[in-house]
Amino acid sequence: MKEIVLTGIKPSGKPHLGSYFDMIKPALDLVDEGQPLYFIADYHALTTVKVPENLDRQVYEVAATWLALGLNPEKVIFYRQSDIPEVFELTWILSCYAAKGLLNRAHAYKSAVDANLASNRDPDADVNAGLYNHPLLMAADILLFGTRFVPIGPDQKQHLEIAQDIDAAMNAICGPVLRLPEPLIRNDVMTVPGFDGRKMSKNYGNFISIFAEPEVVRKRVMQIKTDSKRPEDPKKPEACTVFAIYRHVAPPAAVEATRLLYKHGALAYSTHQGGAGRLAGGKIRPVAINL
Repeated sequence: MKEIVLTGIKPSGKPHLGSYFDMIKPALDLVDEGQPLYFIADYHALTTVKVPENLDRQVYEVAATWLALGLNPEKVIFYRQSDIPEVFELTWILSCYAAKGLLNRAHAYKSAVDANLASNRDPDADVNAGLYNHPLLMAADILLFGTRFVPIGPDQKQHLEIAQDIDAAMNAICGPVLRLPEPLIRNDVMTVPGFDGRKMSKNYGNFISIFAEPEVVRKRVMQIKTDSKRPEDPKKPEACTVFAIYRHVAPPAAVEATRLLYKHGALAYSTHQGGAGRLAGGKIRPVAINL
């Protein structure tokens, strides 16, 4: 039997470049590594998406996105979370074995509390029980199927650690009824910045949608702040949001060529059509990076 590899995506907004490079592409790359179970986490989305019509639309948008980007239903068990009632039955069982202090330390809940305290509000203002219990539902998603591997980024490590802690607490009392999952940490997955320089996220509203019209993409890209250095001035590619996004979507050779242009003071930002960087007479001739 192939080992189960599980991941899910929450249908809480338009799929964007960050979600593609951080989750969708790595998940599709793992299809032949085991038995993939990929699901649309529609009940997770209820913490923020309240209107049923909106949730239904977003579920279909996510499904269409995965299929359009290469998911093969003949190789992947692709399902909607709410179609598996046992997930929610297990959530209640796990809640009776999980320590409340464990949930108090969950990143999403702590962030909401910290934001309230910073605004001099009640610590739990606008925090619903679904957000607080979110780690329990996530643990049930993982543990129900005897999942062996869960592909996650370094910033998602706590989610799996909570599932492991609950798993151990229940097994200590009931015997080995649940399998301990293992993380597949994707250290090679680079964080995609949004047009404001922060991590691209639907929560920040700084994302570039995968299937947006060209004029919409252009408008988003034009919101990126760039420095005011002259074309001949050397620049640091690692400090430029434009380059940080570009390196995800351009061929490796083009990325390295552009990196060279930054470092040798041969690049300027431009909103006009231009050519690619090139070497001339043994020197790098300044060119524009098109926005």
